[in-house]
Amino acid sequence: MKKFLILVGCGLLLALSGAAQTFESATEAVKNMRVGWNLGNTFDSHGSGASGSPTNFETYWGQPVTTPALMKMMHEAGFNAIRVPVTWYQHMDRNNRVDDEWMKRVHEVVDYVVSEGMYCILNVHHDTGAHDAAWLVADEAVYAQQKDRYESLWTQIAEEFRDYGDRLLFEAYNEMLDVKRSWCFASFNTPGRYDAAIATSAYNAINSYAQSFVNAVRATGGNNTQRNLVVCTYGACSGGGTWNSHLKDPLRMLNMPQDVTSGHIAFEVHSYPNVENMQSVKAEVDDMVNALNTHLASKGAPVIFGEWGTSNVDNGADYSERRANVLEFAHYFCGKPKRTASQRSTGWDSPTHRHGWCPYSISPTLPKASLKDGTATTMLRSFQPTMTMNTSTPWFFSMGSGRS
Repeated sequence: MKKFLILVGCGLLLALSGAAQTFESATEAVKNMRVGWNLGNTFDSHGSGASGSPTNFETYWGQPVTTPALMKMMHEAGFNAIRVPVTWYQHMDRNNRVDDEWMKRVHEVVDYVVSEGMYCILNVHHDTGAHDAAWLVADEAVYAQQKDRYESLWTQIAEEFRDYGDRLLFEAYNEMLDVKRSWCFASFNTPGRYDAAIATSAYNAINSYAQSFVNAVRATGGNNTQRNLVVCTYGACSGGGTWNSHLKDPLRMLNMPQDVTSGHIAFEVHSYPNVENMQSVKAEVDDMVNALNTHLASKGAPVIFGEWGTSNVDNGADYSERRANVLEFAHYFCGKPKRTASQRSTGWDSPTHRHGWCPYSISPTLPKASLKDGTATTMLRSFQPTMTMNTSTPWFFSMGSGRS
C-alpha cells in the first residue's frame, strides 16, 4: 500500500546555488517540513481600496510589515515551514508583467523564511476564489482565455527564484472554484446541488491549470527542473464528510500532472471542520484521511494540508467556551496523520482570520507572543511528542475574526 505525507504547517529552506543540484523528493520534503504556518492576510490582500506601494498592500488587511524577527520567532518555536500566500493580479500590467517592486518585496520575505533554514511554499492565492476579481476560474472556457496570462505569471515567478534550492516550493493556485463559485465540490452551488456539465468542465480545467503550471516552471530551467511543485484539488477540497456522494470527487478527479522529472509533485487540500461535537469531528477527520489515502495519495504523490482550522470558533466568548474542543481537535488533527504515517498539515493563521489558528500576536514594531492558550504547543507536540517547545519566546495562539 502506498503511503502519503501531509504537512502540518507551511515552510521551506534556502539553498542558493548558481548550478543545478539534486533535490530531495516531494515525499522527503513533505516529511521534513513537519509543522508549518501560513503568513496569512498579508501578501494575499487585495481589493478596490488597495493601491500604491507593496507596503500598502502588505498591511491593507490589518497586518504589520513582515520582518526577519517574525520568521526567527516561528522557527525557534518549532515550526519548520512557512506558506507565503501572494495575490498577484493587482501587480500585473496589461502585458502580464509583474511589478518589479512587488516581486522584490515578495523575494525579500522568501529570503526571511529560507535564511532561517525553514521550507517556504510560495503560491498564487486570491487570483482564485469567490470574488469578482478572481481571474483563475475552474472552467474550460476561462482556462483557454487565461492560459497565456497564467503561464506568463508562473514563468516570471520561476525565473525570479530559479537558483533557489529545494527548501523553496511553488504552489500552483489556491482555492479555485467553478463559474458558480461552488465549495465542497464542483457545481455544488447550482440549484440541484450538482450539474454534470459544470462539474466536468471544472475538473478538466483544474487539471489543465495544474499541467500549465508544471510546464511553465520546468521550462525555465536551472533548479526549477527539479523543484518540488504543489497542486491543489478543486477548491482545495479535502473530501471530508459523508453527507453527499460527490464530496470525494475533487480527490478522484485530480490527475497527477505529467512531469519531465519524477517524484517532485505534491498534492494539497484544506480543511475547516466544525468542532462543536468532538465525536463527529473526529469521525470526519478519520473519513478524510482514509479518502485522501484512497483517492489522492494512491496516485503517487504526498499530500499537504496547506490550511486547516475550524469553521465555527472565533475570538472572544465563542472561543473561550470551546477552548477545550479546540485543543482536543488540534491534538487529534495533527496526531492522526502521524499515527497513520501518511499525512502532514498546515494551519491558516493570521491574527485576524476568523477560521484559522494564530500562533502569534504582534505589535506594530516587533513580534511578541504568549503561550497562554497552548494551541501551538498542542500542534507541535501532537505531531512530534518528543519535541521540547522553546519557551524563551512565549507564544500566543488564538482564533481570529477577520477575512477569509
